[in-house]
Order: sequence, then C-alpha cells, then structure tokens
Amino acid sequence: MPIFNTQKTEKFLFGFLLFTLFWLPLSLGANRPWAWALMQMSVFFLGGILLLTHESLLSKLYNQYKLLVIVWLVFLTWQLINIVPLPFSLVEALRPERINFLLNENAQSMESLSSQWLPLSFDVGQSDVIFFKSLAYCFLFFITLTLVNTGKRLRYILIVVSAAGVFQAIYGSLEVLSGLQYSLVFKLPVSHIATGSFVYKNHYANFLLLCLSAAIGYMIASLRVRSGSSPRERLRRIVRFWLSNKVLFRIGIIIMVIALVMSRSRMGNSAFFIAMTITATLGLIYFKPRQKSYVVLFISMLVIDILIVSSLFGLKQVQQRIEQTNLTQESRDEVVTDALPLLSQYGVIGTGGGTFYTVYPQVQSESIQHFYDHAHNEYLQFAIEFGIVGAAIIAMLVLLCAKSALSAMQNRRHPLPRGTAFAAVMAVIGMALHSTVDFPLQAPANTAIFIILLALGALSRDIPMGRQDK
Repeated sequence: MPIFNTQKTEKFLFGFLLFTLFWLPLSLGANRPWAWALMQMSVFFLGGILLLTHESLLSKLYNQYKLLVIVWLVFLTWQLINIVPLPFSLVEALRPERINFLLNENAQSMESLSSQWLPLSFDVGQSDVIFFKSLAYCFLFFITLTLVNTGKRLRYILIVVSAAGVFQAIYGSLEVLSGLQYSLVFKLPVSHIATGSFVYKNHYANFLLLCLSAAIGYMIASLRVRSGSSPRERLRRIVRFWLSNKVLFRIGIIIMVIALVMSRSRMGNSAFFIAMTITATLGLIYFKPRQKSYVVLFISMLVIDILIVSSLFGLKQVQQRIEQTNLTQESRDEVVTDALPLLSQYGVIGTGGGTFYTVYPQVQSESIQHFYDHAHNEYLQFAIEFGIVGAAIIAMLVLLCAKSALSAMQNRRHPLPRGTAFAAVMAVIGMALHSTVDFPLQAPANTAIFIILLALGALSRDIPMGRQDK
C-alpha cells in the first residue's frame, strides 16, 4: 500500500506552489537573505515530496525534456567550477589574479597559500548563495513542468500570477495616492513613485511586466475560436463577456498598466509596450484562424490603457523622463564602459556568481562616486560572473523555451496553449529589453515568475488539452 495518495499530494503541492508564487513579492521582492532562504526551502520541499511520491520522475523528465535537463545541469556544473577548491598550482595557472587578490586582502604569504586548495571565485560566500539560488530556480522550473500537466492547472497558474500583479498594482498605487509617508509593509519611505512591496522601482516595474504578460496570455486563452456573426450572437457574446471573469481580468490589466506608469520606470514601461506590440504582431502572423476578438483586444488596450487611462496617471512624466535622458548625467553607461575590461580579463570562466561588486572596484573610474553592486546590464554582469560560456548556457535555456512557445503559437489550435505561449514570448522579449539597462533578474521574486513563464512556454507546445478545455 502506498504511503502517499499521489493525486491528493499533487493537488496539495500545486496549491503550495501557487501560494509560494503569491507571497514571494510581498517580502520586498524576496530580495533579502531571509526571504530567498524561505523561497529555497519552499521549492526544495516541493521538489523533495515530488521525488518521494513520483516513481522514475527524473527519468521521465529527462526523456520528455532532455535538452532542457542537460542545459540546467551544465549551467549548475559550470558554477561549481568557480566554487570547488582546486590545487594551488591549477588556480595559479588558470587565474593568477585570484592569488594576487588573496595576497592583498588577507596579507598571507605565498608559502602559506601554496599549500592550500583554493576556489577560483573572488567571493566564495556570494558564489555559494548564487549557486543555491540557481539550484532552487532549477527545481522550480521542473516542478512547474511536472505539476502543470492539465489545462485546468495551466489556467490556475496564469490566474495566480496575474492576481499577484493586480495586488501589487493596487497596493503600490494606493500607497502613492493616499499620501502615506511610510509603507504598510516594513515601514519603508513612500514617495511619489509606486514601488509596491518592492524597494526598487525598476524591480517593481519588471514584476508588473511579467504579470501583465500572464494576464494578457490568459485573456487570449479566453477568446472564442469560433463565433457567429449574426446580431443576436454578437449580443450574446457581449452579455457573456460582462458576466464572465474576463471583465475582472480586463480591469486588472488596466490597474497594472496604471501602476506600471506610476512606477516612472523608463525601460520598464518601454519594455512592456514594445514586448506587447511585437508579440501581438507575432500573434497576428501565427494564429490561425485569425480572430476579430484578438484584434479588438489589442486595439482596446492601445486606446483605453495607454492613450486614456495611463495619461491620467503620469504617462507624460514617463515620456518626459525618457526624452530628458542624458548619458552625460547618467553613470550607468560609465559602469558598463568601466566593466568591459573585466569581461576581456575574466570572460572565459568568469569571476564567480555574485562577485561583480567585488571585482568592479578594480576598474571603477574616479568620476563614479556611487557604490554599484550590479552592472545595470544583466548581459554584461552574467558574462563577467559566469563567463561567456555560462552566459551562453543561460541564453540557450531562454531561447529553447521561447522556441517551444513560438511553435505553440504557430501550431496549436486550442486557445489555452496559444495564450500561454503568448505570455511566455512576451515575458522573454520584455525581460530581454529591460535587462539591457538594469538588473531585474537580481530580484528573486522576478526571477521565480520568469522561470515559471519559461517553463509554461516549454510545455505549451505539447501539453494535452482534455475535453473540459475544449
């Protein structure tokens, strides 16, 4: 007799996964050690129970998602190269700068170091933190592929991600509009810029971008593939629309767009509008048959969300910030320029996960007076910390999931996998744009939601749709 009832256990685990996704952003975007530790414990708990209750789970995942499994394992192994202690002679041959760094920092003699085994990472503690985060994201990715195995669960996860975004949008907007001096959560100072339960406005804007991707994907999944053209049928569709949960989702999208504008994030807003436009255009090209309701949805978003509603809540201020952006007044571009020599020096293996703030002072120019613990460019930071090879592995993971999602947009006829694929593609494009000038993936809540959407993109191509989903 089995110890666990697999179906009941799976339902519980799926519910726990949804609960985890909802509370993650509430803890300052999970961008604090205690918060991401809770995230890791939750994810490892889910993964452990799944392994106990599902026989041959690892082999099933490998057979079904062989390439994705290999990419994740290679990426984790690649990180270990910088963490695992190596003989002194090997470290001296591969990275003599590491030896000099230790000599300067610890005032140790060459003789004492030569007898030790040393890691390549310039900050082993931070690299350990990043490794366990990556391991948790890997678990989260395959947990999603395992638990989201029906159309019903696919809908639920899109709904919960969207609901998390709506909650953050309402909370962030009300904080600003109410005139509070300190936030209700953690008593942080409140300004005229919406940040929700996040500390950094650009992390908040990126989170809303990801949640908007899920919400718009759900709206597309709710569109009817076939519909009559008689006046009576059109009237029925209008009545059904106003009596369905589509109205709540449409209102939720408007609220999230308002909050995104109120965040005053230049690239956050730009990435959202560009990603939505590109993905909507791909939908027009790929979706067959082409639905009038699909076109109407995006026209209404353009007119209502952007031109009317957003203009009332500060879209002009965002436009002015973009127009007034002056590279002579910005130091982010100087950080990127300063950090480029690090890429040429350590670009093969990398300096170790989480070490940018450790190695950047080596090349920081005197004109930059601020402390930068991130490069404000994820591509550059990943290439410096994980090396060109490690960054290419991450890119391969994203591209494989995006490829599956594009295939689903082109070949699936059911609206649910179509909408899910739309959400994944929009999230990838939005994240790719935002990462050029900021560090959205350094907030664990954002990364977790992005990983979920990548997993949904990977499964959207092949997930079976039962009769209840037709």
